[in-house]
Amino acid sequence: MSRPTPTVRVVTDSTACLPDGAADDGGPVVVPLRVLAGERSWREGVDIAPPEVAARIGAGERLTTSQPPGEDFAAVFRELASDGARAVVAVHLSGGMSGTADAAARAGQRAMLPVRVVDSRTVAMALGFAALEAARCAAEGHDAAHVAARAQQVAAASETVFLVESLDHLRRGGRLSGPAAVLGGALGVRPILAVRDGGIELVQRVRTRRAATDRLIDLAVRRAARCDAPGVAVHHLGAPERAAEVAERLQERTGTTPVVTPVSAVLGAHAGPGALAVVVADLGNHGHDEPPL
Repeated sequence: MSRPTPTVRVVTDSTACLPDGAADDGGPVVVPLRVLAGERSWREGVDIAPPEVAARIGAGERLTTSQPPGEDFAAVFRELASDGARAVVAVHLSGGMSGTADAAARAGQRAMLPVRVVDSRTVAMALGFAALEAARCAAEGHDAAHVAARAQQVAAASETVFLVESLDHLRRGGRLSGPAAVLGGALGVRPILAVRDGGIELVQRVRTRRAATDRLIDLAVRRAARCDAPGVAVHHLGAPERAAEVAERLQERTGTTPVVTPVSAVLGAHAGPGALAVVVADLGNHGHDEPPL
């Protein structure tokens, strides 16, 4: 039996890479970003999925991305208000990577109910875990301030590290500086990247794909060991076997069963086929202990 719909609702965006079913029964409402090719536009998760993005990039097609239009947010806020919501907490990918949070904030100023926007300063399941924890707090009856604070807490206590086959997609999309792309793209080097301070940084250069994968797992295991209650996720674009292997090794070493999902279509357009990412978030240390309203 489904639970009553919370009066505070959580909204996120499609770069959260949420697993199937996460938005059911009062879970986060997902607003899709756009994947663009010339004059064509697709809503990710609705009109286009990660495998098609990988196939199009592999065929040499140049893809770009765009934040959701303000009307998409306005329509979601109207629908939630008509369903009985009294407030919305909108948790979105880093403002350093996209104008999505700003678009949500502008739409929220004109909404029929109060909207709090949280710039997660991160992306993928680091954002997803934050949105899910926020929705859990909302389902427990906490107010919008508490829900937003919990989203911010989880996002700040997360780490995302990833590998790409080529840095060209990140460089062309403006997500990685030219000097970092040059350093990371040296011949025979596999770069390890991380989402830090709302942007993407080059963390380390490793010689082989296997060594890079091992290092990715080591970094995630070290991070999980520092968490009270680690949440772990593995993402990929067109590399399900590698993702399954990494998830199995992470489960063996952390005792936590990872969430495994394709990287979102928008993130895939910037990371490129073969991308592999690991997210670790601390889901413990819930520091807001006031009783729900």
